[in-house]
Amino acid sequence: MKILILGKNGQLGWELQRSLAILGEVIALDRQGSDGLSGNLSNLKGLEKTVLDLKPNVIVNAAAYTSVDEAESDTQLAQLVNSDAPALLAKLSKQLGILLVHYSTDYVFNGAGDMPWVEGQEVDPLSVYGSTKACGEQAIQSSGCEYLIFRTSWVFASKGNNFVKTMLRLASVRDSLNVITDQVGSPTSAELIADVTAHVIPKALNAVGRSGIYHLTASGEVSWYEYACYVIDQARNMGHSLQVVKVNPIPTSEYPTPAIRPLNSRLNCAKLRNTFDLHLPDWKVGVNRMLQEI
Repeated sequence: MKILILGKNGQLGWELQRSLAILGEVIALDRQGSDGLSGNLSNLKGLEKTVLDLKPNVIVNAAAYTSVDEAESDTQLAQLVNSDAPALLAKLSKQLGILLVHYSTDYVFNGAGDMPWVEGQEVDPLSVYGSTKACGEQAIQSSGCEYLIFRTSWVFASKGNNFVKTMLRLASVRDSLNVITDQVGSPTSAELIADVTAHVIPKALNAVGRSGIYHLTASGEVSWYEYACYVIDQARNMGHSLQVVKVNPIPTSEYPTPAIRPLNSRLNCAKLRNTFDLHLPDWKVGVNRMLQEI
């Protein structure tokens, strides 16, 4: 099996190179590409030529425009990377008769209520980022290709920048921190997402009717404020010297940003667990592991 990974230097792309290596030959590309190949999702012609030249058995698209606030003013590039490129990959997957794996986000929902979102609920994004990701999903679904779309949230890893690293950096130089308390979700490690992907791909290839959208997060839920408190407490327990004395909970309204974030980022993952016989560990498992690594 030949697997093409796009976005190899991102948090998820890095982990996918490890997890998918057991399935076959992995060709991982970033924006720069190599050997005449292009993994740049903003270069549709180069991307198309690369896929047709390689003729992989599976495309795993871990690349995306993820700068949520910048997308509000950089709409054209966000649309190109998050919607037009996935649409092209879906068309090529249909043409070649191969599987497309794609990653999406809880930002396709409006964040209302406090119940976990299920796959079949209507999308209603609040931001340009969420809208472009929703458009990418819809393009894949309407293409007729075999696909797996994994919606996830609050992704972190020991590689790259994320909330955990930001909190530890700020806690080492500030006496107090203000952290949002009315946004709730499940911190999910890139490692878990990559391992689930490796588990699911063979099952999807060997069974009919498993194409679709699946929610994929760690178990449990937490606010950003509770998340920050947990990270700081665990870091101290591991011997880290931190300056912070107090963490203050604040509402989203006190921390305005260009893009509106959903308050309810909970995702119901029962479909994924039941379809592929999976156990999704508590979010603290991945966070503890990352803290030990860094």
